[in-house]
Amino acid sequence: MPGLRLEPASLVMLDRFVLLLLTTILAAILTAAMVMQFAFGEIPCPLCLLQRVAMFGCCFGLLHQLRARESERGGGVALLFALLLLVIASRQTLLDLVPRPGHAYIGSAVFGIHMPVWSVVIGVSLLLALALRLTLFGAPRLLPQTGRPPLARAARLLEFYVVLICVINFASVVLQCGLGECHTSGYRLLA
Repeated sequence: MPGLRLEPASLVMLDRFVLLLLTTILAAILTAAMVMQFAFGEIPCPLCLLQRVAMFGCCFGLLHQLRARESERGGGVALLFALLLLVIASRQTLLDLVPRPGHAYIGSAVFGIHMPVWSVVIGVSLLLALALRLTLFGAPRLLPQTGRPPLARAARLLEFYVVLICVINFASVVLQCGLGECHTSGYRLLA
């Protein structure tokens, strides 16, 4: 019984769709974090801000991979930032594993799970998804030059959106931290 065999153009399209889907999910997670920050007044801690940096790094790596034709460099960047996310989130989770007097998890729980634990889940999921993508699709395949690459318009809109939320996030960090240490007590430049 012959197995499922896809044409090279179909493989490239499926690979691009997976990259676009992963980036969209990460952008949605970052947007949700910013909604919790601005709408619900949950100011992120310094480790939370570092986790956002790692997620933005994954987004930019995936977006670079969407543009690449002959390299897996963007996928490698995304893998490194996913690993960084996992390390930072694991550290924060382990810091808050045992409740200490006067110290609790910062922020509220989503579906009963606090944000650092969600970041561990996101980091592991990203590593698995990127490894699975490399296993299934292997090295990048070139499409015949027939115009624009697959899903180019959607990728372009997603690039714009990720850059926009990155700029908004950067501005909120500057308002929160100024040029010094970050605290979760308020926005330093607005006080």
